[in-house]
Formats: sequence, C-alpha cells, structure tokens
Amino acid sequence: MSHHTIEVDNLSFCYPDGHAALHDVTFHIHMGEKVALVGQNGSGKSTLLLHLNGVLRSTSGSIKVGGLPLNDANLGQIRAWVGLVFQNPDDQLFSPRVRQDVAFGPLHMGLPDAEVNARVEKALAAVRMSDYADRVSFHLSIGEKKRIAVATVLSMDPQILVMDEPSAGLDPRARRNLINLLHDLHDQTMLLSTHDMRLAAEVCPRTIVLSGGRVVADGPTRDLLYDAALMEQHGLETP
Repeated sequence: MSHHTIEVDNLSFCYPDGHAALHDVTFHIHMGEKVALVGQNGSGKSTLLLHLNGVLRSTSGSIKVGGLPLNDANLGQIRAWVGLVFQNPDDQLFSPRVRQDVAFGPLHMGLPDAEVNARVEKALAAVRMSDYADRVSFHLSIGEKKRIAVATVLSMDPQILVMDEPSAGLDPRARRNLINLLHDLHDQTMLLSTHDMRLAAEVCPRTIVLSGGRVVADGPTRDLLYDAALMEQHGLETP
C-alpha cells in the first residue's frame, strides 16, 4: 500500500460548542494527485485539514492514510507521512534563524546531525531559499516566510503535503513564485485548501467543493471551477 493515499469516509465533526462543521465527508486521494479543496469561509475546509494528521479527532466516520487507520496506534506514523502547512507561516516559524526552523522537525525525529543538515539543505533548495539559511525568520517577507514554512515540512520528508490557503496574503510576484514551486514538487501527493481559484486551476487537475461542511462536487478542475452556476450556488467565483 502506498503511503501517499488519503481515504476519508463519512467523516463528521462537531465542535464542543455544538457547531457541526463536517457532515458525512467522503473522498479518496490517490498517489501523486494534486487536489484543490475550495469553499467559502465557514465551509469546513480548515477543520477537515486538521483531521488529516490528527490535530482534530472525530469518532464519526474514518480516515486512512497509506492504508493505515488514523487512530492512537498509528498517529505517530501518519503525522510523519502528512505534512501540514498552516495558513499563517508565523504559526510554524519560531526559531531565531531559518536553518533552525527547518532543522527542528528532523532533530526531534532523533536523526544524526549529518542527516539533519542534509535534509535542511535539500528542503531549502527545493523551495529555492538556500541563501536564506542564516537569515532571521522574523525579518522575512510573507512570501519568503511561506516558502520557509513549506521547507520546514519538506525537511520531514512527508509523503503527503496538506496546505491551508497557501497564497493568502501574497503579492502577485510571490504568488507566482509559489505556483511555480507547487508545480515543481513531484514527490508528494497534495491537498490544497484555497480561495484562489486561479491557483487551483493552474496547479490542481482535480477539485473538491466543500459547502456547509459537505462535499457538494468532486471532479476535474476544468469542469467544476468553470461551472458558473455551481460556483455561485456555493459562494465562489470562476477563475
């Protein structure tokens, strides 16, 4: 069984305050797919993403990653496979220097120093930020921070890359750089939650539309995102 797969079946989730955020969500993502998850604010996108490596846990429905059920016994392995990039890079960057941020995960995996250094160099090269290793993370632009946040996840060698609103807050040049980066990443299966329909159209051949915590459409991006009636019905716009 490939470690690059996600299977979500009949997943429902209710927050402690009684808000029902997800209702019988079902979809499967195969190895190597790049999938966009779109929906208006409050549709449940972020809640769903936080389930995929066990930040949130539901007792209703099931999730499998690489064929393993997401449960207490498999949680550590699944978190190693699923790299989650948050919308706000400041939630992931907290060390004095870029190099330390990118090394944080491999160090806590108990890897030897030589392997940690190799992973840091490889991850920074993948996001084209090798020259920033000794920069202060706090002083970077939002676009640079987002690239470093991706590098902190890539250094863990994940099988699946899950990103929440990766283009939010980026200027046009930084956004284009991000799109190019996502095109260049071929080793990971991807699920990208986004309001950026043009990014979804350029990067992801498949799109899942979430509305009111339910999957209302799942299919080829070129068919769904250019369906004006579908987009308007669920508070979205065509690219």
